[in-house]
Amino acid sequence: MKSYRKELWLCVPTRRAFVNITTEIAASLYESKIQEGLCLVNAMHITASVFINDDEQGLHRDYERWLEVLAPHEPTSQYAHNLTGEDNADAHLKRQVMGRSVTIAVTGGRLDLGPWEQVFYGEFDGRRKKRVLVKIIGD
Repeated sequence: MKSYRKELWLCVPTRRAFVNITTEIAASLYESKIQEGLCLVNAMHITASVFINDDEQGLHRDYERWLEVLAPHEPTSQYAHNLTGEDNADAHLKRQVMGRSVTIAVTGGRLDLGPWEQVFYGEFDGRRKKRVLVKIIGD
């Protein structure tokens, strides 16, 4: 069995965003030369997520509104975490809902995604560099 590891670095200029990283994950798989196995993709920061869904802008706006209802950014004083001088407690909660990682089957050297599935990086406290880990194992 082979193993491949790569870090993707992203710097989202806004506080929140959803970035399609499917092409970068597929390129990592190609570099790995692994034909059959599993591909783990995970956010390496506690205010970011990785998830799979449709690349449709209306859905992304729905996510934004829904997450803001669940964990509104303002007022920042509503969160005990923010008493430490931070203002990103909502970002931690949004990440918890959206998830840390995804695992994708690798078949025939390709990501085994459904017809509309894409891999996304979800940023909830941006404006600085953050990492996404791609770990692929198999033959």
